[in-house]
Amino acid sequence: MKTRELTCIVCPRGCDLIAELDDNGTPIRVTGNLCPRGKTYAENECTNPQRVVTTTVRCEDGCVVSCKTNTTIPKSLVLEAMKVINSTVAPAELAIGDVIIENILGTGADVVATGRKSI
Repeated sequence: MKTRELTCIVCPRGCDLIAELDDNGTPIRVTGNLCPRGKTYAENECTNPQRVVTTTVRCEDGCVVSCKTNTTIPKSLVLEAMKVINSTVAPAELAIGDVIIENILGTGADVVATGRKSI
């Protein structure tokens, strides 16, 4: 039986998790979690890892603004999502929460502004 060691990122505790995997890589047992969210995190991380993408996007006026996806996307799509974000030019006038890219790569996640512009 294989095992996978993970550090839970759901809360600040950072539990050290051990997931015991079957032959297909599916977790059959998770230990080390201090709450049920750690077990769910380990199961998802082993079978379908997801990430929130946090980055910046260039605006029409030459400034940049911080942004992030408003929900997770599959980890396997992060690099492709970054290509889309890096090729995007946002409007000069943005407010926190404004959608910059809707439904990036068909994931259902929007890229939204999260901060003020800087040069």
